Amino acid sequence: MSAVLVAGGAGYIGSHTCKALHAAGHQPVVFDNLSAGHRWAVRWGPLEVGDISDPVALDRAIEQHRPTAIIHFAADALVGESVVDPAKYYRNNTIGSFTLLEAARRHNVKNLVFSSTCASYGVPSVVPIPEDHPQRPINAYGSSKLAVEHMLTHYAPAYGLSSVALRYFNAAGASQDGELGEEHDPETHLIPLAIGAALGSRPPLKIFGTDYDTPDGTAVRDYIHVEDLADAHVAALNYLLAGGETTQLNLGTGHGLSVREIIAAVEKVLNRTVPHEEAPRRPGDPPALVANPERAAQLLGWRTTRSDPENIVRSAGLWHAARLQSSVHPDVPISGRRAAAG
Repeated sequence: MSAVLVAGGAGYIGSHTCKALHAAGHQPVVFDNLSAGHRWAVRWGPLEVGDISDPVALDRAIEQHRPTAIIHFAADALVGESVVDPAKYYRNNTIGSFTLLEAARRHNVKNLVFSSTCASYGVPSVVPIPEDHPQRPINAYGSSKLAVEHMLTHYAPAYGLSSVALRYFNAAGASQDGELGEEHDPETHLIPLAIGAALGSRPPLKIFGTDYDTPDGTAVRDYIHVEDLADAHVAALNYLLAGGETTQLNLGTGHGLSVREIIAAVEKVLNRTVPHEEAPRRPGDPPALVANPERAAQLLGWRTTRSDPENIVRSAGLWHAARLQSSVHPDVPISGRRAAAG
């Protein structure tokens, strides 16, 4: 099995991708500082505890495991926080990524899959958004990721580091077998917050903005199941290992759902009311972000297969209901526990 260094592999999307890598015959090696990731989520390969801003720790991990490629998830990812503390995002996301790329150069690692974001587009003029849409981010999170995309574009011809930057939209859901799910602190994502409100484990859901220029006035997003995202990362890795050139791809379904539509889906699947209240818009939130995913389909042969909203909510609901019903510490795995979400 060829080793793949997965920076940020103890996190939500990273851990699902490690599982998919292992199933595809790769050996994931997680490199994570555990500031937001979880030890219990590292199950398909070794864990090297370290920060991407630490070149010594990176050198040690790469020298020990000799990866053929890197998949890079490690980043701070709270849009609102990036507005009030942009320095944190440029330091961790941009400068940290530069340190990681330099480690790849030192050790002659020639393939990298980068976790980018639709936030790099800013407020789009065309929806669904194609990859050639102008990138005008309106928050430091999007800007910090776009800066890494620029670095990767220049590193390819200069140093032979080939990459795929995956601009994905709203990751959601949990693994179908209950092994992995979304565990953030603080939690800012709509679906787990709505599920928690319905289950009574969280306060009423806040709808941030009801006056957007959208069909029902609430923000519209493209929700993609985390296992579909994981498959796309494996497909991008295999594309690079087969000699693919540096590129950037959207990952999404091509269909948007509003906040109110997500609430309705949660209520339908869980058969519970989602208590909610209206609140002002948050700074840095565009009204609508929906992917045009056709290029990823053409280049990688990848399409979503699990991302219908009811499946997303059902898988996430089972995960969160099991967490709620379990008496174990949140950092202890509950693999195999299943609970009725309704």
